[in-house]
This record gives sequence, structure tokens and C-alpha cells, in this order.
Amino acid sequence: MPRQLRAEQTRLTIIVAAAELFDRHGYESTSLSDIVEHAQVTKGALYFHFAAKEDLAHAIMELQSRASRRLASDADGRGSSSLEALMRVTFGIARLSVDDPIPRAGLRLATGGVEVRPPLRHPFTEWLDLATRKLLGAVKESDLHPDTDVDAVAHSLVCFFVGTRVVSRSLEPVTRQPRRLAEMWHVLIRGIVPVPRRARYLTLVTQLEREIRTG
Repeated sequence: MPRQLRAEQTRLTIIVAAAELFDRHGYESTSLSDIVEHAQVTKGALYFHFAAKEDLAHAIMELQSRASRRLASDADGRGSSSLEALMRVTFGIARLSVDDPIPRAGLRLATGGVEVRPPLRHPFTEWLDLATRKLLGAVKESDLHPDTDVDAVAHSLVCFFVGTRVVSRSLEPVTRQPRRLAEMWHVLIRGIVPVPRRARYLTLVTQLEREIRTG
């Protein structure tokens, strides 16, 4: 195996091991020695890629950010309505959280006071900006009530989304997240979408949840 490829695989192995431990035990309760043992690498290999635990946290949050932006780009590429694109992004993030420890750890790091270093933006800021843009688009497309307070709805949506995942982490398995997300969207759609448009988006909720369960 070429040296560069082997180094990249070792780096990813370390990141995944760190993500699993950060998600399971929290950032503060995880040591570099724990990560070395869990990744089954040497300390030298870890320090070759990461000088400190903060660098590992930053790498995880950077991967989470990249995945969120990719989901947003994919949703835009479908030519969907603004509200559908926003819904697809949230279900996409939920799917990643079920399947991949890195997004799960990214959320726990974001809610655990770990500093986000520039130029990386805090994930909640990224999600707020995305939600605001899509909700403004949805108002223009008549998928939301014309008097919708977009800033308030965007903030509430992100808090609802993050809070659902944080609470669920303590009370139920991660595989329950798609159901909780569907419940969130059922509440929101009934509050912000005009009656003639609701059936379309309530049906979409069912479809997106089913895609995660069967995918």
C-alpha cells in the first residue's frame, strides 16, 4: 500500500475512534490514551496527525460541516422547493447520525462547549443560515404563511432539531431519531404551512422517514 494512502487511512481510523469515544463518553472524559487504545494505533501515529485533542475535535466538526454542506448542495440540485430542500437536509443529517459516529460526535462537541476555530463556522450558525434562506424561499413560493416570522421559525427549528437529538441521546437509541424528526416536522408543518399545501409536505415527511428506515 502506498505510504500516503496508508497515512490517510490511519488518520481516518483515529478520527472515527475519537468520534466514537466523544459520542459515547463526551469530550472531557476522553483522553488521547483512550483514543490510541480504541483506534489500535501507536501514540506516535496519533501525534503525527494530531498535536492535541482539540485538533481531533476540530477535524470531526470540519467533517460534519462538509457533510451538511454536501447535503444542502444535493437538495438544491434536485430542483426541489425551498421547504422540501430544507426537510431533505434535516433528514439527511438524521440519516448520517444513525449510520456514522462522526456526525453524532460533531453534535455532542457543538453542544459541549468545544471551541470552533475559524475559518470553520459553528454548525448551529450554519444551520440557522440555511434554515433562514430556505424559509425565506418558502414564503416567496407560498409554502409558508406570508406573515411568518422567518427568523423566529428558523431559530425554533434549529433548537427543536438539536434538542430532539440531545434528549434522544439520553433516553432512546439513535435509530429512533428519524421518528422524532418526523414528529418535529408534523408539528411545524401544521403551524407554518397553509392548509392547501400541508398534505404534500406531510406526505413528504412520511416518505423521507421511510427512506431512512429502509435505506
